[in-house]
Amino acid sequence: MIRSLASRVLDPDRALMRAMDGVIEAASVRHALDRGGARFTAGAPLKLLLAGYQGSRNTGSDVRVEEMIRQIRAVLGDENVELAMVTIEPEKTAGYFRTVRQMRLPSVFPPFLFTETTKHHGVVACEGSMFKSKFANALSTMMAGALGLAAVEGKLGVGYGAEAGAMDPALEAFVRRHCKSSLVLCRNDQSRRVLEGMGIRTTSGADTAWTFQPAPLARGRELLRAAGWDGVQPLLVVCPINPFWWPAKPDVVKAAARTLLGEFKSEHYLSIYFHEWSEDAARKYDAYISGLAQGVHAFAKERGMFVAAVGTEELDRRACEALATDLEQRGTRAPVLVSDDLDMYELVSVLRNANLMLSSRFHAMVTSMPVGVPSMGVTMDERITNLLEDRGHSELLLRVEDHNLGARVLDGLRVLDREAERIREESLRFVPKQLVRMGQMGIDFVDEVARVYPEMPRRDVPRDPYRYLPALSPELNRLLETYA
Repeated sequence: MIRSLASRVLDPDRALMRAMDGVIEAASVRHALDRGGARFTAGAPLKLLLAGYQGSRNTGSDVRVEEMIRQIRAVLGDENVELAMVTIEPEKTAGYFRTVRQMRLPSVFPPFLFTETTKHHGVVACEGSMFKSKFANALSTMMAGALGLAAVEGKLGVGYGAEAGAMDPALEAFVRRHCKSSLVLCRNDQSRRVLEGMGIRTTSGADTAWTFQPAPLARGRELLRAAGWDGVQPLLVVCPINPFWWPAKPDVVKAAARTLLGEFKSEHYLSIYFHEWSEDAARKYDAYISGLAQGVHAFAKERGMFVAAVGTEELDRRACEALATDLEQRGTRAPVLVSDDLDMYELVSVLRNANLMLSSRFHAMVTSMPVGVPSMGVTMDERITNLLEDRGHSELLLRVEDHNLGARVLDGLRVLDREAERIREESLRFVPKQLVRMGQMGIDFVDEVARVYPEMPRRDVPRDPYRYLPALSPELNRLLETYA
């Protein structure tokens, strides 16, 4: 009992939530006393603060936000909105989000949010994995806290294309307290059920990455050729991760040991945050990498495929290199291409050159589906599960801890190859459905803005979901002509 009490008292995640609780209460008092801060007036731009996970070279997160920005500007009118966003490392988002003012998010963020949210007319939470404990409670605390700060000042608070999953009791209670006035546009119905069970308003939506326009396919081919592909051999792209070192948690003791003694370097995430790691996690990770390599090697030899290991977040480099090493020992060479070297436009172009894809990254699958890349998933949480179930391809779903993973990967890739044309066709038919949901999300966002700020001008256009999307690429327009 004493140990349990001590863990609760010393738990840095709980301490961060308590600090955020205090900041939100202080903001409520500030607003009650002087009603200061930014107040929207007709004719002035609506100032929105985007709160997300930028600055980690996470291609999925960056693509999402790029398209979110384009959609918000499209549905509200470019002249009617002024956007700012937080980024962990501005150097890694330089050149991205060109119409948006970027601000560095400090590791201890409650005071920063207390100061910044009051300068804006609303908050838009951006990260796809918005309300879950799988990755980092601190990230969910930041986004839910920002929404809570908007709520106490009676401002706009929207979660955009969000997903919700299992939360620790403390995080769930925090979200319940501070997001009950927010509107969460969910990217699947499973997330709506989670949040509505907590008393939070939701509508149906989609991930925003569906409309992303990468570099031309030729750029991806150029990068793959430079890595050793001949441009003719069928290409299998594999996107591995480390599924077993989450969640990341703040740990001041490890931070001190890293600074003073050089310890815990391999577990370090950023600032005072460290990945979870243990001998058991290491064994599971080795089994996952070995299983992928076993199945991929056998399939590549069987079908004469060229294999590329692609990391859509810079953290994935270790997993990609581990997979490439294991494959090479088996006799299959696999070059490594990672987002720390390639920008989001180049990386998605690489993905779209694949003939087949095996992925533990949700957005690798999403961003390659508009050109019909047949994909299967090896998942650690709800995201790929929800995607493949919604797509009608649950038979293409594996889990990172599956027994005999290598044999299951081989069997799955055989199905993917044998049924490639059917899967490609069904994937292409799925994309317009997501565009409709994304367009409806734009309508719901405009409605929420009008509810909070009725004086905000609205575009005089029909409530057609396709009218509430950002400008689409020629490829997507052709896709709609064929399948919509």
